Amino acid sequence: MNDEIFHLTPVDVRRFEFGTALRGYDKSRVDQFREQVADELERQARVNQELEAKARGFHEQLRAFRERDKALNDALISAQQMRQDTKEQADREAQLIVREAQADADKLVAEARTASDELLEAAKVGVRKLERQVDALERLRRSYLVQMRKMAEQQLAEMQAAEQAPAPPRPTPVDPAEEVQG
Repeated sequence: MNDEIFHLTPVDVRRFEFGTALRGYDKSRVDQFREQVADELERQARVNQELEAKARGFHEQLRAFRERDKALNDALISAQQMRQDTKEQADREAQLIVREAQADADKLVAEARTASDELLEAAKVGVRKLERQVDALERLRRSYLVQMRKMAEQQLAEMQAAEQAPAPPRPTPVDPAEEVQG
């Protein structure tokens, strides 16, 4: 039978009356079976309602997920476009900065070439002076390290001597009675 044509409910099963005939079915067994069928139909109807409620919940979740998916896709597309726009802007700014830096560098190179020999000589004098100071500082550092090494070795030798020296004798206890007599 087609579900659209025939809908059987538990009430329909309970109210249905079978006609009687000679040597018909056992009425109590038919009533018992009819009650079991009605109970099963009620159980199936409850299960069906629960499943329909779950299905509605799942459809609602699916709709929400689809909305979130669309929002995420839109956000992703927007972020990609922003990234592309930002990259292009950064490229333009970088090119501008490079051009300005190149112009500044060219200007500095020209100024450096036109600088007088006096600056170069002064720099050489300064370098020689710094080299002498570095040499003096290096000698001072080596001298300091030698002194520190000597002092550390001296301290170590004193510690080793103290460890190997015999312990000083212990004073003998004095009896107070003997001090009074003396």
